[in-house]
Amino acid sequence: MNFLFLRRLRTRSNKRWVKDKLFEFICQLSVLLAVAILIALLWSVFSTGIGRVSSQFLTSFPSRIPQNAGVKAAILGSLWVVGITGIVAIPIGVAAAVYLEEYKIRDSKLTDFIQINISNLAGVPSIVYGLLGLELFVRLAGLGRSILAGSLTMTLLILPMVIIVSQEALKAVPRTIREASYGLGATRWQTIRYQVLPSALPGIMTGIILSLSRAIGESAPLITIGAVTYISSIPEGVNDRFTVLPIQIFDWSSRPQKGFQDAAAGAIVVLLAILLIMNSLAIILRARARR
Repeated sequence: MNFLFLRRLRTRSNKRWVKDKLFEFICQLSVLLAVAILIALLWSVFSTGIGRVSSQFLTSFPSRIPQNAGVKAAILGSLWVVGITGIVAIPIGVAAAVYLEEYKIRDSKLTDFIQINISNLAGVPSIVYGLLGLELFVRLAGLGRSILAGSLTMTLLILPMVIIVSQEALKAVPRTIREASYGLGATRWQTIRYQVLPSALPGIMTGIILSLSRAIGESAPLITIGAVTYISSIPEGVNDRFTVLPIQIFDWSSRPQKGFQDAAAGAIVVLLAILLIMNSLAIILRARARR
């Protein structure tokens, strides 16, 4: 009997080992496949576009001649839109997360309703936010097809993501930190300001990085509100018309001329470089906050 029991136990162990190794192999294969696709895409873009990137390309405006076309207006427009989006979305998103996690009434139907809607809004297609921005900011608010209208539309797009990730960062702060602060006589706001937020800041910074990275790569909402594809002047204020790099890339890639296809690849390289710089700066700030 003991021999049969040990044999069955060994057989089950072997099956579990095989399943474990099979699952590990599938996971490794998935990672390798994703990396291979990413490398293929980057190689295709860089091999075509890196030769197009030059000082003339970065300092020139769009042109009907492919060899003279540049991304100066698109770069400045992207920086304007992302900068204003961050200024508006980050304080509102973090404040909303703090309220929902630290001040909300437990088991409140209102807060549960707000929480469910925030989660649902995070999955809404970006084109829907473009239609909302067109009606709300361009028409009702009378902002026109300006940088401010585009930035507020992008704020609506990334705000649910900022709130959700900030909430998760606040939840990760141990409850004992709050209780120790209250035990020393600190108020709720003092506890949040001096204990909870500094501890949650690295996670909040991660959410901000992901949100702004999404904002700088979106084109559908801005096309919906009427961002132009050809602009030959530098935006000087929030009421000026604008274009951004994703829209410029979309416009060039849709043209049949080989020169514009190369220009689109070069603009993609520039966009990736800007994303890398933004993410690197945010990671450095996050590392300092963590220390």
